[in-house]
Amino acid sequence: MRSGRDARQSIGILADDLTSAGDGAAPFRRTGHEARVLLSAPATALPQAPGVTAVDLGTRLLDEAAAATRAGRAARLFAGSTLLFKTVDSTLRGHVAAEVRAAWAGSRRRAVVIAPAFPAEGRVTRQAVQYVWGVPVHESGFARDPVHPVRCSDLTAVFPDAVPIGPGRAAELPVLIGRRALIVCSAATDDDLDRVVAAVPHLDDVLWVGSPGLAAALARRCAPGDGAVAAAPAPARRPLVVVGSANPSTRRQLAVLRAQADVQGVTVGDDPAPTVKALRSLTSPVLTLQTPDERRSPRTARAFARSLAAVVRELAEERLVDALVVTGGETATTVLQALGVDRMDLLDEPEPGVARGTPLVPPSLPVLIKAGGFGDDELLLRLCHLVRRSADRTDAPRP
Repeated sequence: MRSGRDARQSIGILADDLTSAGDGAAPFRRTGHEARVLLSAPATALPQAPGVTAVDLGTRLLDEAAAATRAGRAARLFAGSTLLFKTVDSTLRGHVAAEVRAAWAGSRRRAVVIAPAFPAEGRVTRQAVQYVWGVPVHESGFARDPVHPVRCSDLTAVFPDAVPIGPGRAAELPVLIGRRALIVCSAATDDDLDRVVAAVPHLDDVLWVGSPGLAAALARRCAPGDGAVAAAPAPARRPLVVVGSANPSTRRQLAVLRAQADVQGVTVGDDPAPTVKALRSLTSPVLTLQTPDERRSPRTARAFARSLAAVVRELAEERLVDALVVTGGETATTVLQALGVDRMDLLDEPEPGVARGTPLVPPSLPVLIKAGGFGDDELLLRLCHLVRRSADRTDAPRP
């Protein structure tokens, strides 16, 4: 891929959960590429169709060995892509080192470029150390993640054989790629990420590893120039906000939304039936469905996700809601699979780290997917406003 602007290029994105698949593909959709998200890896290699194919590998839920096996297999399936991007969490949660190494081996790329910075959300890399809003990630709230607590912020400790380079050394990348190096790039701004991408003559020499920040930089380099932007879906009459993430950021966002006069909601329990009954009785134009506020063990979290999914399926089948806003990757996957969805077309990225798509099977509700730790306190409020307003009435009232 010499110019990076061939409209026929195929772009593969390998993600560890559904939110990463969505927000990894969304920047490419914004620059004009067609994009689709698969909720699981295909059994065999797909034809290299133009545009973006992002796949949720679900490796965040596996042990390290199983995650590495799945990442390596997926990289082999997508090795023919003209651009191959492996997502990692911008706070370094998950089996980062094992998945990257397995994907590199499967990809047949000469080198790996790792740049996990996502400046729009305060996640930056300085001297190979990852920070979130100025705090090393292993000292932040992500150190208390119940499934993947972050123990190390230093990428040279995560990848002892890495070659670290700062923003001023991007010109060294072609030589390092020729040496088949694993390269960790520090970046504190989008311009830093653009310099990294611009310095690589042939993007298909590299397995690219990063978060939405690097995805956006690659999308700017690979913009086809003649791609159409998808039309916004029709305004929703009654969206349902589904909150499965226990991240404090999401819980603050939910509290702001629930404070609105025309928003009502229910907390799910082990048995979904009483929750469905309670939601049927509500009359507000915006409904919320949440798990309990406290952090939970992985086993309990999965049980609550299944209850959420059962409730959403009932409401969708009864046509009581006509759009979904879902937070948390595992929650989103469980909910969509309960609706019989295995893939969706990606429409746009209305906010950093938020993907909007339409499932390719009935009931085909517009879906907004947000990672738990992203966004300011009013983000859910804005997303509800977005799905309810008409495409030609930007002055529609907030919920």
